[in-house]
Amino acid sequence: MNESAYHEPVLVREVLDHLITTDSGVYVDATLGGGGHAEAVLGRLGPKGRLFGLDRDAEAVSFSRSRLASYGSRAVLSQGEFASLDSAAASAGFSGADGILFDLGVSSRQLDSAGRGFSYRMDGPLDLRMDDRLPVTAAEIVNSLPERELADLIFRYGEERNSRRIARCIVRRRGRMRIGTTAELAETVRRAGAGPFPEKTLSRVFQALRMKVNDEPGQLAAGLDSAERLLRPGGRLVVISYHSLEDRAVKRFIRGPESPAPRWAPAPPARFRVLTRRAVMPSTEECETNPRSRSARLRAAEKTSDGKI
Repeated sequence: MNESAYHEPVLVREVLDHLITTDSGVYVDATLGGGGHAEAVLGRLGPKGRLFGLDRDAEAVSFSRSRLASYGSRAVLSQGEFASLDSAAASAGFSGADGILFDLGVSSRQLDSAGRGFSYRMDGPLDLRMDDRLPVTAAEIVNSLPERELADLIFRYGEERNSRRIARCIVRRRGRMRIGTTAELAETVRRAGAGPFPEKTLSRVFQALRMKVNDEPGQLAAGLDSAERLLRPGGRLVVISYHSLEDRAVKRFIRGPESPAPRWAPAPPARFRVLTRRAVMPSTEECETNPRSRSARLRAAEKTSDGKI
């Protein structure tokens, strides 16, 4: 597998500028992917700087392990969920971190692999699991969830206004035959009447299913809490999100419980100093050279020592 199998990392300069405060520190890439950000971080650090990388996807960990091999023991990688980031880091010998990065969402490698079922653009099994050890696939949800719950899922996690009509069409279709592939689901959504922008509707439906299958809201809430525990006072938290649900949850987490938030977001005490008054977005040049960066939003904060802003 070559490097092009994974997307070009987004907002690299901005990540490094917000994340790194000392070149001899310990930094964590909680969403390792293809190792692009991890490699950039290690390149900025001095010979005493170290990195711990974590990812749910065994294939991503294997790829990054090869990519970062030249850094030797300075790069320690592990497969696991970032919901238990602090315990995973402790198992790898890290008791604290000077900076933690989350690059949320799905990788280009996952989107471009038909066998993983992440994209409606390619026919493949309706899977959508980031970790193939997870017990439930998207096909099982689509074929078993009651109509009302399915509509609520598509509306809540996909923010799709036509969720009820789409859910009704899915239930009718599965009553005749099981929906087992991405193409079958995409066809069903299109027949439901996807409106003037069918591609956006399909993206929202697949996003909602992916978030449910991988428990992304629960993972994010637990992962942010775990990151707070792992960060040393003065340590930096940097999060890149790609849709409004995630961005609102991150914004609330770093600003404290007084900020508006979705119902599933965590509500910790205000223990961070916000470094990004507004979300940092890619430049026009980056969006042109790397189209998948267009929806990226970066937020950063610094952990305080006494819980005060």
